[in-house]
Amino acid sequence: MASAEIAAEHERILREIESTDTNCIGPTLRSVYDGQEHGLFMDKLEGRIRNHDREIEKMCNHHFQGFVDSITELLKVRGEAQKLKVSKTKERHEQRYMQCRLQQRNIATTIDKLTHCLPGVAFRAQYYPALCTLEQLEQSCLPKAGGYRFCAIMAENIPVLRTHIRDVSMSDLKDFLESIRKHSDKIGETAMKQVGLCVFSAFAGLLQGLLGIVRYDVMLPHHRGLSTVPGAHDLVDFSPVYRCLHIYTVLGSRDTFESYYRKQRRKQARLVLQPHSNMHETLEGYRRYFNQIVGFFVVEDHILHTTQGLVNRAYVEELWEVALSKTIAALRTHSSYCTDPDLILDLKNLIVLFADTLQGYGFPVNQLFDMLLEMRDQYGEILLKKWNLSFRQIIDQDNYSPIPVSTEEEYRRISGQFPFQDPELEKMSFPKKLPFSEFVPKVYSQLKEFIYACLKYSEDLHLSSTEIDDMIRKSTNLLLTRTLSHCLQYAIKKKNVGLAELVQIIINTTHLEMSCHYLEEFISNITNVPPDGVNATKLYGTSTFKDARHSAEEEIYTNLNLKIDQFLQLADYDWMAAQGGGQASDYLSDLIAFLCSTFSVFTHLPGKVAQTACMSACKHLSTSLLQLLLEADVRQVSMGALQQFNVDVKECERFARAGPVPGFQGDTLLLAFIDLRQLLDLFTQWDWSTYLADYGRPTCKYLRVNPHTALALLEKMKDTSRKNNMFAQFRKNERDKQKLIDTVVKQLRNLIAAHQS
Repeated sequence: MASAEIAAEHERILREIESTDTNCIGPTLRSVYDGQEHGLFMDKLEGRIRNHDREIEKMCNHHFQGFVDSITELLKVRGEAQKLKVSKTKERHEQRYMQCRLQQRNIATTIDKLTHCLPGVAFRAQYYPALCTLEQLEQSCLPKAGGYRFCAIMAENIPVLRTHIRDVSMSDLKDFLESIRKHSDKIGETAMKQVGLCVFSAFAGLLQGLLGIVRYDVMLPHHRGLSTVPGAHDLVDFSPVYRCLHIYTVLGSRDTFESYYRKQRRKQARLVLQPHSNMHETLEGYRRYFNQIVGFFVVEDHILHTTQGLVNRAYVEELWEVALSKTIAALRTHSSYCTDPDLILDLKNLIVLFADTLQGYGFPVNQLFDMLLEMRDQYGEILLKKWNLSFRQIIDQDNYSPIPVSTEEEYRRISGQFPFQDPELEKMSFPKKLPFSEFVPKVYSQLKEFIYACLKYSEDLHLSSTEIDDMIRKSTNLLLTRTLSHCLQYAIKKKNVGLAELVQIIINTTHLEMSCHYLEEFISNITNVPPDGVNATKLYGTSTFKDARHSAEEEIYTNLNLKIDQFLQLADYDWMAAQGGGQASDYLSDLIAFLCSTFSVFTHLPGKVAQTACMSACKHLSTSLLQLLLEADVRQVSMGALQQFNVDVKECERFARAGPVPGFQGDTLLLAFIDLRQLLDLFTQWDWSTYLADYGRPTCKYLRVNPHTALALLEKMKDTSRKNNMFAQFRKNERDKQKLIDTVVKQLRNLIAAHQS
């Protein structure tokens, strides 16, 4: 065969292979092996395969980016759907749930109706013909048969047979009552599981619609069996009730049967509603209690809808009213023992499921939701106790030092925990220090965790967004004003807290105060309620942190004064020294050094706080020095001692003049020592004539010297020692000095007396 013909034949075979179904390709392949140039065909086949591979690769490359873009868009859609899911209102969710519940109820009712036709048919096939036969025998056949003996025997046995049938059916009923008592827990568990799955199914359907993903159900394989969850009729055979009811009805004793059935069920209700004494210890205890109650009323609801009048709506509602009051009373008692917020939260979710289940059967459950609102206060108190421990632990573990940051990653991590912005600090190179300690981001995180915990409880309580927002804000205010406030006071007042720690507490509370508006926004974001609404509750965080800061400031002032007192206790003046020294006393030099070191730490404090602390310390020092001079134990003071005392006061004035903290205008800080300065100038310069002449005038040189103070000090300078007086009479200068002192003392007393009168 010519090469052109062979090539054409091979091309034809290749087209057949490409276009022929795989089931019919056999003859084509046979023609390849039967033909010539088999190797040449294989080469051509390989070439065709490579061409197709290149086309496939080209097509894949062409569509690959589109595929990637589609996946990216799908992921974005999933993220947006998640946000949309959260933003959907609760009313829409409940509407979908109720639709699903109604559909389920209709299906279940239909199945029940059809299923329970079977026992009725079976009963009529077994018992009804027998009862009809007995009635026919008694009313028609036997009277017509005449007075035969066998007729009389049969007539006598008819009541016995009726009684036997009645007794057998009653025995079956008692077995049924025992059965539902045993299965009540399981029936209730099944009913609550149905509601739980129905809620999930409604939510999943909503999510599926939002995502627009047809195969979303593939992701939820374990929730497909909703319709296969067994109902009450699957767990309990109700035919004994129907049979007994019909027999008693035929026998004319329906009222007796109804009375017996209701009486027995009331007894069972009392047992079901009696909780175990240790029910509060675990969630399972509550779960069993709810399952039994639900199981009881599911059975009664089933009987109500499948029998004609054995129980009526009024009877069932009366039972439910009693059950509701006893259930609520039991829950109030047992939940009051609970101290675990997680258990309270789980219990709340279980009560919601319990209420939703019974509401689906038409029972009113508003009182249960009212009780859940009462439990919300208890839950809040338990949360406050838990968070009190958390805050105390944070306080005890804090090092009260600015947070060192070595890398950008660390800086961003802390900024993510706490909303902190400082452009100047951001410009600084690493390593650097944040002004606050670990206390701040930890407390802020705990505040957010508390808000989340409050939000969890408010879910599914049929509350509006505004009500949830108000509840969270009020609970958070309690946390701020009561729990956190007390913990901050604990941190401020606890033993061994130093000035450095108090300074850090002031810095910490300042930053937490500035973060309060972020907390406002955080709550608004999770409740979808704007923080500036007319009725919106405002957070008291600003006042809480401000009060704590003021308390810490007062504690700083107090601690500074205590430190000053400790140094003053080391003062050891020689009050009878003949001449003063040229240098300040050692204790005072140490005190001034301490104050300089302390005020250098105040650089991060608000200026007003540092200035107030410095002025307070100087005033206390001045007052304490004066008290030291006028102490009752100091009976005599020499001029030499006064000179040494004056040197010490000058050292204090030098400290004040140096400006230990910035912000004072002129010599404002020197005014703290003005009383001491004027008193010492009066005595060291012995300028009594000026003092006595100008006393009482606004321009008096010694305006701040109180005559009582001057008199007390002057009395100490009198030589009252008998021994000294004996030697003093030989020293004319001493005698003249004593006379002068006596004269001034007399004039001061006259001055005091004149102004008192």
